Amino acid sequence: MSIELWTWNTPNGRKISAALEEMGLPYSVHPVNIGKGEQFNPEFLAFSPNNRIPAIRDPQAPDGKPITVFESGAILIYLGQKTGKFWPADLRAQVPVLEWLMWQMGGFGPMPGQVHHFLQVENEADRRYGLERYSKETRRLYGVADRRLAQVEFFAGDISIADFAILGWAWRHERHQVDLAEFPNVKRWYETMMARPATQRGFAVALS
Repeated sequence: MSIELWTWNTPNGRKISAALEEMGLPYSVHPVNIGKGEQFNPEFLAFSPNNRIPAIRDPQAPDGKPITVFESGAILIYLGQKTGKFWPADLRAQVPVLEWLMWQMGGFGPMPGQVHHFLQVENEADRRYGLERYSKETRRLYGVADRRLAQVEFFAGDISIADFAILGWAWRHERHQVDLAEFPNVKRWYETMMARPATQRGFAVALS
C-alpha cells in the first residue's frame, strides 16, 4: 500500500521524496499549494496541525494500522525505523544520525530560509540587515558541514537519513548565494549524493 506524501516543491518536501525513493517505498504525491494557502485546509490540518508541509499518511505502519506523521525530521526517523534503511540499529551509531538531523532542523534550514525571505524584501535597509545577518550564519553552517565532511564521507559516517535532510537544503545553495567551490568537502558530498539514481528520482518527481 502506498504512503501518501502531502507536500510541495520545497527543500523540506524534497527530503522526503528522496528518502522514499532511496528506501524503495511506494508512495503517491498529494500537492499542497502553500502559495494558495492549501496548508490551512481542514483535511490537511487534521494530521499536520502546524500547517506545514510535508506530512505523510501511511496506511500500514509496522503494527499493521494506519498512521500519520508531520514534521520532516520525524517523518525521516519514522521511515528509517519502518524500513531499517539509512537508520542504524546500534544506539551509538544512531547518535550522530540524530545529531546531524537536529543540526539541520534547528539551523541548516531555518537560517538559509531567512536568506530566501530577505532576498525578497523590497526595503533596501531591511533587506541589507537581514541578508547580512542570515547570510553570515548560513555560511557559518556551510563551514561546519565542510569541516565535518573533511573527516567522514557522509554526515553520520555511513549514509543516513541525516544526509537526505541536509541535501534538501544544500540543493538550494545557489539561492543561498553560496558557491560550493568555497566548501570543497560539501561539494564532494553534494555531488556524490546527487549522482545516486534513487536520489535523482526523488528530486525529479513532481511535487507541485
